[in-house]
Amino acid sequence: MKNIIAGLSTIIVIGLMAYTANIGGAYHGGVHGKVIKDFGNTMGKAKVVVTPKEKDDRAKEMDELNALRDKAGNAGAFKVSQAYKSKCASCHGVNGSGFQNGKPMMGPKLFGQSSDEIYQKLLDFKSGRKENVVMKGLLISLTQDDLKVFADEIGEFPARAEALK
Repeated sequence: MKNIIAGLSTIIVIGLMAYTANIGGAYHGGVHGKVIKDFGNTMGKAKVVVTPKEKDDRAKEMDELNALRDKAGNAGAFKVSQAYKSKCASCHGVNGSGFQNGKPMMGPKLFGQSSDEIYQKLLDFKSGRKENVVMKGLLISLTQDDLKVFADEIGEFPARAEALK
């Protein structure tokens, strides 16, 4: 009985293989392969000409307004280090206020906190006592001296802002 079932299965499989070969091959060949091949050959010959669309008046006004906002936001701001700009400003704002262009940002306000508070929080984030994946990722390669430099700079923000007035 087992031999009969094995023989019938073999005949069915061989029949299906012959049928597949007869209708043009399996998925990787036959008609499907030719369509992709032809498509690839025609793409090299076609030239795509893209003409830039002229901005409408509203888009031009928005660009000018954004440029003015950037100027206004940076004109009265105090200087910060490039390290602060690259690691902190995108979430906490250029001046540590937690706002940019009047809109709240992802990170909390740093302005007004002492350097000791900031340093302790940075250590907590780095060690994992405070959970924040973004902060841990940013701080993982920094030394305690680097963290102290950041904390001292952020702690000076109120004095720097007062000096501009």
